[in-house]
Amino acid sequence: MPPEADPTTRTLLVSLSGPDRPGVTSAVFEAAATVGAEVLDLEQVVVRGHLALSVLLAPGRDENVLTDRLTRAGEAMGMRVDLHAGHGDNAPRRTGRAAVVVMAAHLETRHVADVARAVAGHGANIDRIRRLSRWPVTTVELDVSGADVPRLRRALALVSAESGCDIAVAPAGLARRGGRLVVMDVDSTLVQDEVIELVAEHAGTAAEVAAVTQRAMRGELDFAESLHARVATLAGLPVGVLDEVRAAVRLTPGARTLVRTLKALGFTVGLVSGGFAEVVEPIAADLGVDHVRANRLEVADGRLTGRVAGPVVDRAGKAAALRELAALEGLPLARTVAIGDGANDLDMLGAAGLGVAFNAKPLVREQADTSVTVPYLDTVLFLLGVSREEIEDAETAEPPQS
Repeated sequence: MPPEADPTTRTLLVSLSGPDRPGVTSAVFEAAATVGAEVLDLEQVVVRGHLALSVLLAPGRDENVLTDRLTRAGEAMGMRVDLHAGHGDNAPRRTGRAAVVVMAAHLETRHVADVARAVAGHGANIDRIRRLSRWPVTTVELDVSGADVPRLRRALALVSAESGCDIAVAPAGLARRGGRLVVMDVDSTLVQDEVIELVAEHAGTAAEVAAVTQRAMRGELDFAESLHARVATLAGLPVGVLDEVRAAVRLTPGARTLVRTLKALGFTVGLVSGGFAEVVEPIAADLGVDHVRANRLEVADGRLTGRVAGPVVDRAGKAAALRELAALEGLPLARTVAIGDGANDLDMLGAAGLGVAFNAKPLVREQADTSVTVPYLDTVLFLLGVSREEIEDAETAEPPQS
């Protein structure tokens, strides 16, 4: 049993606060070192030039001398010093650890209050809070202990829906570290466009394609039926049009940053699309994406035939592709992340360890593990515990030498 977990161990909690300056930490620990105190826990943070330092010590051979020297050291630097003697620590709370990420374009005090109230009502404790980003959204991460992750996730999903902020809950510890597979939908997720609509504009069938899409949204057609019906309207179109469509496709803001940072982290990235490989694959190659699963258009004599070549990547096919890629990378599904916006993505979002609804329809937001409601795809990184500073470091780092 570690000393801080033993309820009979004498401990001293030292808290210093005041203007940050060089030498504060060294002065405190040099004072403690004179009596041989042992460090049991430590936390320091600086917010807008104000430092807060907390140290839990086993006092050593002379607690009175220690308290006197710590007080003198702190006051000499203009710091407030608070000392609390006691026994042990809060080690029993450290089971059931979870990471709770709260994100909003404008993070309001009520958002944090609502989350903290839900965590407390769940019987869990907030051990630590840190800011992950201030731009383009404000994101904070709460380290929580004493949590049942699935139950807490459900409770905070209600808070997210009611308060309007985005909240993600994930197991902490090793489950949050190491390699992952991140799989994304393409249309209206990785890119801002619906590719088949861009192709249909060249064929002069945009209105017809839109009508079929509306029928599918009303539930009159499943995805495979609607895809075949829409592709049929493209018959006779020169295949070279796909190059023009590819050039017109607009990446979602933050898409390039997301993929670049994921790759810098050593993650595997895949695209699983109900769109067309002829457009998706060049985009994936440009971004450095590892895997692509998408539909293919049948071509004869340099023109589209109006048919899809091979099996359709539909709702079930997307989930199957996620499982296939996870097995290919030797990763359990618990270490996968899926990102999508439509009902066609629901099976994939449900199969992944973390399913993220990106600017999605209400049905998808309700069923996904978490949602992002801001138009920046790289904010998904914050849900994974990556800070804005780490993203910027990844952007400026030299590529690894082969």
